[in-house]
Amino acid sequence: MVTADVAAGRRTSVIVALVLLVALLTLASLAVGPVRLSPLAVVDALFGGGDEVQRVIVQEIRLPRAILGVAIGAILGLSGAALQGLLRNPLASPSLFGAPQSAAFGAVLGLADVRSYALPVAAIVMAFLSVFMLLSVAGRNAGLLILILAGLAISSLAGAATALAMNLSSNPFVALEIAFWLLGSLADRNFRHVILAMPFILAGAAILFSQRSALRALSLGEETAQSLGVNVGVLRLVVIVGVALGVGGAVAVTGTIGFIGLIAPHLMRPLVGYDPGRLLLPSALSGAALLLAAD
Repeated sequence: MVTADVAAGRRTSVIVALVLLVALLTLASLAVGPVRLSPLAVVDALFGGGDEVQRVIVQEIRLPRAILGVAIGAILGLSGAALQGLLRNPLASPSLFGAPQSAAFGAVLGLADVRSYALPVAAIVMAFLSVFMLLSVAGRNAGLLILILAGLAISSLAGAATALAMNLSSNPFVALEIAFWLLGSLADRNFRHVILAMPFILAGAAILFSQRSALRALSLGEETAQSLGVNVGVLRLVVIVGVALGVGGAVAVTGTIGFIGLIAPHLMRPLVGYDPGRLLLPSALSGAALLLAAD
């Protein structure tokens, strides 16, 4: 009992420290740039003070970028933790089921005008199509190995289709835009991108957090989880849809951002333990901190 209390207190301390770290990194992202601002100037501009130039820099140029950094880093870290818990495999990441690659392909199809609303819509639709294709190929009650192999096949197909679309582009400038966009970036994002992405990211996060108890039971094995009342087939479907929804919304506005979904849960396990349910929130916060720091 004492051990459990100590573990809970340690997890709470880690979460509080991560929240403070994300807040500090957000403040730094608002202050750092071609025009450097002091923390006091940033806070003043956020609340409508300071001169007009500072307000424009903070509120219209840097704030959307910082919001997307927090939200997208969090959904990537959360998705990685959920998938690693679902598959009971520490190498699992959001790219495993092909959602980011399919979303990228969908966005490439909508890149005739890189500022068009067709881009995020196409990316999110393709992310959903990849999930339904995965379930159609593997079957709703397929084993984990079949799901992984089907996901890798869909990832390869989406990557090849993206390369083909770039090759067949008649406009070299469009191909160049596609190449830079696929690298993944938060640069030049505004509140339109925030409004487009946030509903999908929040919905995906809510779905994944709702499965934390089921993921905890699954860590004991499929048979044990089923004996505890967990429908493993439904759990797989819900987690995959949550990942596709969140990651599809993220890829739609920033391009493909890798590595965070894989590494964020690994950074947190030594601090909060290996319980998949307790790992979700710390992984989301560490993903947000990683993306903000990298940006």
